[in-house]
Amino acid sequence: MAVSLQNRVALVTGGAGGIGAAICQGLAAAGVTVVVGYHSSREPAERLAAGLPLAGRPHAALAAPVTDSAALAALAEEIEGRYGRCDILVNCAGTTRFVPHEDLDGLDDGLFEQILATNVRGPFATLRALRQLLERSGAGLVVNISSIAAVSAMGSNVAYCASKAALDNMTKSLARALAPAIRVVSVSPGLADTDFVKKMDRSWRDEQAGRTPLQRLAEPHEVADAVVALASHLTFTTGAVIPVDGGRPLS
Repeated sequence: MAVSLQNRVALVTGGAGGIGAAICQGLAAAGVTVVVGYHSSREPAERLAAGLPLAGRPHAALAAPVTDSAALAALAEEIEGRYGRCDILVNCAGTTRFVPHEDLDGLDDGLFEQILATNVRGPFATLRALRQLLERSGAGLVVNISSIAAVSAMGSNVAYCASKAALDNMTKSLARALAPAIRVVSVSPGLADTDFVKKMDRSWRDEQAGRTPLQRLAEPHEVADAVVALASHLTFTTGAVIPVDGGRPLS
C-alpha cells in the first residue's frame, strides 16, 4: 500500500536540469511541496516551480549552491522558515565535461576538483545542512542521483566515473550512520534522453541505445518514478543502489 506524500516537503538540488525537473514534476504530482534548488539557472527554476501542480503550500525556487556550505545552512533555515519541515532531499546537482579517458592531461586538476566538490562533497554538505529537518520528519529520505558510470567506469571522464562510485559508497556509509531516522538511497540511471543528450550526435545516441538490452535510453520521468517509489512504496529500503539502466550492465 502506498504511503501518502501529501504535506511532505522536498528539496531537489539541480532541480532545473533535465532529470531534476522530471523529479520535481513527479514529486509534485504525488502531492509533495517542492523546493527547486538551483545554482545558476534561476529563471528556469522559477518557471518550473511556478508550473508545478499544487497540492497545498506553494512550491519555491531557491538558490542551492552545493559547494557553498554557508549558503546551504542559510537555505536550510529558509526552508524551515517557509515550511517548518523538510522530508525528502534529492541530490541531483552534478557537473562534468567530456574528456577522453586516455587524455590524462585534458583532465586537469581544476576540473577534477570541481567534479569531486560538486558530485561528492556537495551531496554530503547538503545533507549535513538539512540533517535536523530530515530527522524531525519521522520519514526522512535522501536520494542521491548517481550513474551507471559508477560501476561501468565508462562515462564523460575518469573523474566523473570516480565521483559516482564515491557517491554510491557514501550512500551506504550514510545509510548506516543515520538510520533509523533517515533513509539514504542511490538511484543509478543509464544514459537518460534529456535535452542535453538529444543535442549529441544521433548515431552515438543510437549506438548507446543499441548496447542496452531494452534497446532505448532512459526517459527522465523513469528516473523520477524511482524517486517517488522510494518515498511512497519502497519504505523499507536504505543503503541500496537502485538501477534505472535498461539492463545495460548485462550487455
